[in-house]
Amino acid sequence: MLLNFTANQGILRAGKENVIMPNIKPISDLRNYSDVLRDVSVGAPVFLTKNGRGRYAIIDMQDYEKTQATLKLMGELAKGKKSGEEKGWLSSSDVRAHFRAKANEE
Repeated sequence: MLLNFTANQGILRAGKENVIMPNIKPISDLRNYSDVLRDVSVGAPVFLTKNGRGRYAIIDMQDYEKTQATLKLMGELAKGKKSGEEKGWLSSSDVRAHFRAKANEE
């Protein structure tokens, strides 16, 4: 299998598949922070190392907001699961009736 690595884009090409390689830089590269920030894009964070170990991640704002929304959704789902286990689950017909009643109120 022939592999072609494009360093400036961090993409490893193997046949028809593209595998995104993590963009890892030493924290000392922050001296030229604009170069580091230029490498950050949606779905492609930059990981910073300190003394050879992963220490920080710089992510695009869109990725950050998506992560926060996912965490909020997971929290709400956990609350719903706990409520269902403690108080009992609703049938699909009960849920439909609830939303029909709400729609009729408006």
